[in-house]
Amino acid sequence: MVDRITPATTDEHRALVKEKFGIDDGWPVMTESFTQWVIEDHFPLGRPAWESVGAQMTTDVLPYEKMKLRLLNASHQALCYIGMLLGYQLVHETMQDQDIRKLVEKMMDDEVTPILSAVPGVDLAEYKKTLIERFGNPAIRDQLSRIGIYGSSGIPKFVLPSIEDQLKRGGSIKLLSFTVASWFRFLTGLDESGKEMPMLDPMAQTLRERAKAAGRDARQLLAMREVFSEGIANSPSFAKRVIDTLHSFCEHGARETLVRNIS
Repeated sequence: MVDRITPATTDEHRALVKEKFGIDDGWPVMTESFTQWVIEDHFPLGRPAWESVGAQMTTDVLPYEKMKLRLLNASHQALCYIGMLLGYQLVHETMQDQDIRKLVEKMMDDEVTPILSAVPGVDLAEYKKTLIERFGNPAIRDQLSRIGIYGSSGIPKFVLPSIEDQLKRGGSIKLLSFTVASWFRFLTGLDESGKEMPMLDPMAQTLRERAKAAGRDARQLLAMREVFSEGIANSPSFAKRVIDTLHSFCEHGARETLVRNIS
């Protein structure tokens, strides 16, 4: 399991490398200072001493992967679409918006953490605090459009598994469902001011066509079997949450819908 936020390369990054190092690099890779490598220690013929350079060796990588996918990646999905709807372009800008920050914190605390198993050597409270700090780092300049690439592939991998687990235990899915509904609203293509939003998802054309055909009817989008299994799409509580939230986006706008859901 590898965890390190790496924004898409921009002309700004190229100019920075040119100015700071005197190098014309057509594709510099920018990263944050945080890094985490977790490796299952199953090497019958021996291995280098990776732990001496910071890698964490474990007998089971699954708890670490689950933690990362459902906290970091799901939070990226949560802040991404509502952020673009409200006119933001960069991740750190969303963390300066107290409503979006509260959305991310409450979703992690109330709806994801209760379904995570213990992660050896990791304090989940501290890990979540670190995530908020990482998302808020203005030096990274991570683009919301980059995160939005993973809607059709990321929603099923990062968000829906937590919803399924919460449905089984009768837990809250309010903010996880809000994330799905905000993605649906994003798929219509225009933000709250009527400005076109970048949509780089590999399924972009199909998604936009279906969203325009569906209008306010979230049920048509929940019927996309490329994203939603029949079981979760037909869950009455999940479907109602998404349907009602998308309707609120259309009737009351993104800001009011966000405030209503985090209150």
